[in-house]
Amino acid sequence: MRVWAIANQKGGVGKTTTTLALGRGLALRGHRVLLVDLDPHASLTRAFGVPADPPPEGVLELFSAPPQTLAELARPGAIEHLSFVCAQPALATLERRSANQPGLGLALSQALTRHSGQHDYVLLDCSPTLGLLMINALAAADRVIIPTQTEPLALHGLAGMCRTVEMVERSRQRPLPASVLPTLYDRRTRAGQDALKKMQDDHGALVWEDAIPVDTRISNTELLVQAPGEDSGYPGRALSAYKRALEWILAEDQQLLERAA
Repeated sequence: MRVWAIANQKGGVGKTTTTLALGRGLALRGHRVLLVDLDPHASLTRAFGVPADPPPEGVLELFSAPPQTLAELARPGAIEHLSFVCAQPALATLERRSANQPGLGLALSQALTRHSGQHDYVLLDCSPTLGLLMINALAAADRVIIPTQTEPLALHGLAGMCRTVEMVERSRQRPLPASVLPTLYDRRTRAGQDALKKMQDDHGALVWEDAIPVDTRISNTELLVQAPGEDSGYPGRALSAYKRALEWILAEDQQLLERAA
C-alpha cells in the first residue's frame, strides 16, 4: 500500500482538486484507492455530496480512544474502486487536544499500519496549515505531492513546504520523496510563464516538466467524483494534464521502489 500526502502550506493551489483527480485516475486504472480528507474545511468531503450537518463520522474518530479503523470509516464513491473518509470541522480542535493527549502525532500512521493491504493507494488531502494534521500526514506518507500555483507568491509557499519536508525527513529518519506539481497555469500571462520557469530552475527534477492548465470545467469538483462516461475518464484540458502527471508520479514511485529493493 502506497501513501501519498497532497500538501502545501499555501491555500488555493489546487490540493483537493489534485487529490480527486489523481485518485480518480488511479481508480480508473483498477487500483483500490482511499482518499482521506484531513482539512477541517472538508472540501473533498463536500465534493462527494456529504452534508455538513449532522457532522459525519470520519477522520476525527481516528484520534479517539479507542480509535475507529479506516475500514470502518471509509465510504464508497460512485467510481468503482474509489472510497473516501470524511473530514469534520471539529478537526480544528485537535491542536488543543494534543497538549493533553500524547501520541496524537502518530495516530494516522498507526491507523494506516492497521489498514495495510486493504487499499493499493491512500491519498491524504492536507489542510494548508502546518500543524498536527499535516505532520500526521507527512509522518505517514511514502511520497508528498506539492501542488503549486504558477504565480509568484505561491513560490514562497513551495519553498516553505520543501523546508517542512526536510524537517520531517530528519525527524522520522527515512526519506520523504517530493513531487512538485505546477497548477493553475495560464500560458497566456508572462507572470505564469516566469513563475513556472523559476519553479523549475529552483527545484529541478522535483518539478513536473509540464503544468496543469487553468480549466473552468473542473472548478466544480463534483465532476471528479462522478463515474466517467463512455467517451473518456478525463474530459477537458486540466484532467488530461492530470492523467499525464499521474503517469509521471507513478514512474517516479516505481524508480524509488526499484532502488529500495
